[in-house]
Amino acid sequence: MEDRLAPGLYLEMADEPAPAEGVSVWENVRPGRDELPRELPEFRFLHIREVGDDFVPTGDGLHFRRYPRPAQGRLTGNPTVGLLLVLISPTTPGEAQALRDWADFVHISHIAAAGVPGYTMITPYENATAGDPRFMHLYEMDTADPESAYRQMTPLVAERLRALGEPFKPWAYHDALRIMYVNTFRRV
Repeated sequence: MEDRLAPGLYLEMADEPAPAEGVSVWENVRPGRDELPRELPEFRFLHIREVGDDFVPTGDGLHFRRYPRPAQGRLTGNPTVGLLLVLISPTTPGEAQALRDWADFVHISHIAAAGVPGYTMITPYENATAGDPRFMHLYEMDTADPESAYRQMTPLVAERLRALGEPFKPWAYHDALRIMYVNTFRRV
C-alpha cells in the first residue's frame, strides 16, 4: 500500500483469505465491533487491489477512487501492516459535500495533527458509482497492533481539542454523517 499513488482501490470482503497477484489481504482484528453504528455485514478478510482509472469491476466488491484532496498524516518509511477502514455516507445525497468537507477539514485534520502512534497516512476515497458507502477513509498504520492504535486515537484527539479550547462533539459528529462500517485490520 505504501509509496503508491493508485487512482483507485477495489475492495472485496470475504470470510476466507484469497491471495492473488496484485491483491493485499487483511485480517479483521475485531470482528463484531459494536460501539459504532454499522450498516454493512461483518467479514473476516479484506482484499484490496490498487486499480487505475480504466478499471471495470467484475465482482460485487466496492470500487473507490481517490478523492481529489491530499492524504493527511506522516511518512515513516515503515511498511503498512495495519489499517483502519472507515466507510461513511451522507444522510441525504445533497449533504455529500458538507460531509466530505467536515471529514477532511475537521475530523481527519485533527487526527493527523494529534500524531497518533502507529498512524501514518489517512487517504480519502469516493465510491466510483457515488452509491453507498459514498466515502472511504483508509487509515494506514505501521503497527502490527492496529486495534491498540485505534483505541488511542480518540483520547489523543480529545486532549488536543481541550488544549485548543475546541469542543469535542463537532469533531466527532456531523449532522450528515451516516457510519456504515468501521474496523481495524492486520496484513496477512
